[in-house]
Amino acid sequence: MSLKEPTNMNELLYFTRRTIDEKGKIMAWVFKKQCPECKKGTMEKPTDDKGKTKIRAKEYVCPECNHKETSDELEDSVKLNIKYTCPFCGFEGETQIPYKRKSYKGTKAFVFLCEKCNEKIPITKKMKRMKKK
Repeated sequence: MSLKEPTNMNELLYFTRRTIDEKGKIMAWVFKKQCPECKKGTMEKPTDDKGKTKIRAKEYVCPECNHKETSDELEDSVKLNIKYTCPFCGFEGETQIPYKRKSYKGTKAFVFLCEKCNEKIPITKKMKRMKKK
């Protein structure tokens, strides 16, 4: 499987590039969803009168036809694309997982398995530390 890499940040809902420990690397992204109504525009966060994007908006809007979807509906229907180098075994791979954060060691994170060694690899929010046992 070869994932399509983004060429422009304007086509993305989410993007991160991280290093894990000293050996692992992750690049993860989510493409904006095409509007299910008109099939022309992409679902984006709404803008205010001055053209600024509403950061904490609870819904996404198509700029072409004004079709609206809640954040939960939209996030359930898109996939997180991940290119990684496993920090445990050094394997380089690609995967797709649902765009849902799960609890992992007391922290919300996107969690996926290495295809070779099956170790869990978390993608946490920036500066978030996992709880120690």
